[in-house]
Amino acid sequence: MPTHHSAMSTSHGWQSKMASRFTLWAWLALACVAGADPPATFIFGDSLVDAGNNNYIVTLSRANYLPNGIDFDGHQPTGRYTNGRTIVDILGQEMGLGGFVPPYMDPNTTGDVLFRGVNYASGGGGILNQTGSIFGGRINLDAQIDNYGSNRRDMIARHGEVAAVSQLRGALFSVTMGSNDFINNYLVPILSVPERAVTPPEAFINGMIAKYRQQLIRLYLLDARKVVVVNVGPIGCIPYLRDIMGTGVPSSAAGACAEFPNQLAQSFNRKLRALVNELSVSLAGSRFLYADAYRIVSDIIDNYRSHGFEVADSACCYVGGRFGGLVPCGPTSRYCADRSKYVFWDAYHPSDAANALIARRILDGDPADISPVNVRQLVFHA
Repeated sequence: MPTHHSAMSTSHGWQSKMASRFTLWAWLALACVAGADPPATFIFGDSLVDAGNNNYIVTLSRANYLPNGIDFDGHQPTGRYTNGRTIVDILGQEMGLGGFVPPYMDPNTTGDVLFRGVNYASGGGGILNQTGSIFGGRINLDAQIDNYGSNRRDMIARHGEVAAVSQLRGALFSVTMGSNDFINNYLVPILSVPERAVTPPEAFINGMIAKYRQQLIRLYLLDARKVVVVNVGPIGCIPYLRDIMGTGVPSSAAGACAEFPNQLAQSFNRKLRALVNELSVSLAGSRFLYADAYRIVSDIIDNYRSHGFEVADSACCYVGGRFGGLVPCGPTSRYCADRSKYVFWDAYHPSDAANALIARRILDGDPADISPVNVRQLVFHA
């Protein structure tokens, strides 16, 4: 790991360090003058936004095999849990990043690459450290923040604290967490003692919020100032939970979304909105945005035909189950011919087409979708 030597160690070292700092400051100044250069982007989250970190760890949660990535550049899997791009990929394209934010675990994600942003997300990861244990390896949010902290130290060692902190405080941070804490923790039926059998829902959710508060404050203390917090979507509507819980939970119609998971998500989201508002007020100089993925995705599912879809309840990539939710997408799976007509790619994740709609509403949506401002307003007009 780089060490931060004193600027007075040698004349040559001082001149070299000043030159590197000047170069970075010149780049930052030109970006400001141009007014169109997008910010560095640092991404935290789960499989909804993982760009390939799980390719490098020992885990049962991986997506680096076909047909995943069939509609991505090169038509090859990258570790993204979808047929094409993730929500953050599309956000970056819409903001003009000029390339996808690289995963932290990629050996090439080092040096000045860090100043353009890093993706720390991991499939199976959660707010709580025990979440996703059924997969073995995963990088939970605490560990993702540790990895960011390591990159931050490298940035400071490389270009000095003033330049690094200035870059980070102008950067865009996004956190997409919480779904796994329900799907692969609280709701897992195969654990010897399911969490929900010993912990009431409200107590479990309060524990999640308390932990999340600590994590978001820690990011702030590590110079995150513009932070988009994405809430938990309507998890009861994913093909997996439709298949395993839909018939055992009261619902308005056969095959409808499983109600109990959605009730958990809504309860968590109410507390999360209050937390985001609290942090925006209490942490000086911060701008925390609350992105309502639950509302956006529910609208896409409820009005899928008006959004250009033909199927809103079943996975495009499927093996078994009424909704294709019983087996993860893999090499033996069948998949639909026109992925753009499906809201869900697999048992858990949206298709590229659905991700594009979600991303654009987070980028340019009204206060019902994202508040108090949208991402474009935060980045280019704040």
